[in-house]
Amino acid sequence: MQLYLFAVGKLRPAFREACDEYLRRLRRVVPLTERELREAGRAGSVTQQREEEGKRVLEVLPDHVDLTLLDLDGARWSSEQVAEQLQEWRLQAHDHALVIGGAVGVSPAVRQRASSAWSLGPLTLPHELARVVVAEQLYRATTILRGEPYHKGMR
Repeated sequence: MQLYLFAVGKLRPAFREACDEYLRRLRRVVPLTERELREAGRAGSVTQQREEEGKRVLEVLPDHVDLTLLDLDGARWSSEQVAEQLQEWRLQAHDHALVIGGAVGVSPAVRQRASSAWSLGPLTLPHELARVVVAEQLYRATTILRGEPYHKGMR
């Protein structure tokens, strides 16, 4: 299974460093490709921005992958549930992509392409921080599946 992480927007250096640390750890266990997509800040209206960024996401998204959208209305997975999802994706032997949209959300076309949605909770997070959290949770999921001591769990 190949894992993809597509995100609209570029990380500033501090976020890039944190994200890279978790992605480095994660890539030891799971083949992962991360791709940043340019924001459509000059596209005009918010709707036009969403549509333009959505086109960019769909253009780079391989046809054969299943897609999980990071979305406020998605399922709220615990770390253990993220591990279960990762294991399920592995067992399905399909490549899987996670998409983090831009600051104005995602287009209906991207939303429709998604087979599932994952919410990091009701908090409003900067997209840069959300990407770091996703990378960390994916890494944590691999440690849970491997029985490594990184994840302390509920006490």
